[in-house]
Amino acid sequence: MTRDEATQLVQEYLRAQGVHLSPGLNPKGLGGVSVGEAQLYFEHSEDTGELKCSALIYRFRDAPRPGVLEGFRAEQAAGTDAGGGTVDFEAESKSLFLSRSYKTPPIDLVFASELSKLMAASLRWGSEVFERVASKVIPAK
Repeated sequence: MTRDEATQLVQEYLRAQGVHLSPGLNPKGLGGVSVGEAQLYFEHSEDTGELKCSALIYRFRDAPRPGVLEGFRAEQAAGTDAGGGTVDFEAESKSLFLSRSYKTPPIDLVFASELSKLMAASLRWGSEVFERVASKVIPAK
């Protein structure tokens, strides 16, 4: 997918969410939006042509404790509903996401539906799944 196609796809999605003045993606291929309590980020890669869509689970203040990321990956491996995404940790921002990527532009309605599922899952992962992982990784006092 070209940068223009990715930008147009994101712009159409944002317009459907009531955001009419967004460029979709900035010149670096990045964009984002809050939809209700969910935060969604977009990143287009010129090299691969992929549009990565990431729904925030949790932003850490410091590096995650040992075992936390593994705990989230174990939840995914166990089949916990990830809304079609995969667990994705971005070390630079210390943020944990559910992400999915697109190599070709999907139909707008399909894209919106898939992002809705991704965001709903990220909210569940940020609450109940986070609590479950934390209870296993952080010893009780």
